[in-house]
Amino acid sequence: MFTENKKLEKLLNLGRKIIPRRLFRAAQPLYHWGLAWVGALLYGFPSNAMKVIGVTGTKGKSTTVFLISKILEEAGLPVAAIGSLGYKIKDKEWPNNLKMTMPGRFRMQRFLREAKRAGAKFVVLEVTSEGIKQKRHLGIKFDSAVLTNIYPEHLESHGSFEKYVQAKEKLFKATKHTHILNEDEPLLERFKKFKSNKKILYGWHDWVKLNLNTALEGDFNKYNILAAVAVAENYGVKIESIRQALEKVLVVPGRMEFINSGQPFKVVVDYAHTPDSLEMVYSYLKSKLPVGGKLIAVLGACGGGRDKWKRPEFGRIVAKYGDEIILTNEDPYDEDPEAIIKEIAVDISQGSTRHFLQKVPGRTFKLQTILDRREAIAHALQLAGPNDTVIITGKGSETSLAVSGGQKIPWSDRRVVRDSLQRLLPKIP
Repeated sequence: MFTENKKLEKLLNLGRKIIPRRLFRAAQPLYHWGLAWVGALLYGFPSNAMKVIGVTGTKGKSTTVFLISKILEEAGLPVAAIGSLGYKIKDKEWPNNLKMTMPGRFRMQRFLREAKRAGAKFVVLEVTSEGIKQKRHLGIKFDSAVLTNIYPEHLESHGSFEKYVQAKEKLFKATKHTHILNEDEPLLERFKKFKSNKKILYGWHDWVKLNLNTALEGDFNKYNILAAVAVAENYGVKIESIRQALEKVLVVPGRMEFINSGQPFKVVVDYAHTPDSLEMVYSYLKSKLPVGGKLIAVLGACGGGRDKWKRPEFGRIVAKYGDEIILTNEDPYDEDPEAIIKEIAVDISQGSTRHFLQKVPGRTFKLQTILDRREAIAHALQLAGPNDTVIITGKGSETSLAVSGGQKIPWSDRRVVRDSLQRLLPKIP
């Protein structure tokens, strides 16, 4: 809905072409710093007029942003939000089609200005390490910073796990009012060291006290809920209002989303795109299978040189839990999709996975590759019988596939599942 200032964008693109690549790379920190402050100045520093809540971490950011916005909205507080799940200004919502969780400086500042004009008093932002690295958080006055958890991610981009953590820390260094931290996070002390007027800790022990009935499954979602509750209570929302809001949330789009079209098996779409999140999703679903039920897994891995280290890890994890495994395309960008799949499969056919299978008698699985993601999903559904669960990971609620030449093909795992089920159901006895 919101686009960058076209004249500025053309000027910036021209600058990137004219300036020698080596010089541009050396000047990038200054370039990003300048853009952030120019964007804020251009749109009048709109964040100063609202309470901006920044949510960062490796996993659970999108869900936490979604839940915070739902709670504040239920309490009658005018709220805006940005995350990978989409954009929201009060009752107006639209999808995030950018393949970019945290938008560029000008788009971000324009969004904030529109939120201010619409009367929003709160803005909930999903803040990524990539966004912080490119200084997109500058020029935004954060009232609260929220930490979900820290796991290895974006290591190629940042250069190391240490630099990745340092990027996350910058949000807390820039936020002076309130820090809301997961006290069960092993790196908690690193984030506690930054000065703030108020520090709020949440953790597993809070779940029992909350006494909440929720449709959201998995222990990982309990942490997301606890973070959202801590934020809401910090802004004066009563616990009864919080409970009412959360009990109305039946699903978070593309996050452990169960799709039911009347089929005699379960189908789940989830965004899981890190080894830890993949293992959490698989282990949870596997634990819920009835006796004799199979876990049918459809997965790929992102291309474009992004986090190549994850690929064999994905293979190792899916071989640990999957009964039927279908490797497929995800977002290849300019990489060869078959090469990506081979890197996922390398640990399935040799090394640690083979050793794992030797240790667990009777642990077998079937592995196949179907490059076309639509066909892979349809085939997985055809394989499923009563008591089985089909889990499709990697895309979640995303609305496009990134392929070669910078192209983005419109896409929705959820829609493909529903379309495939519609064709399949008449054939099921």
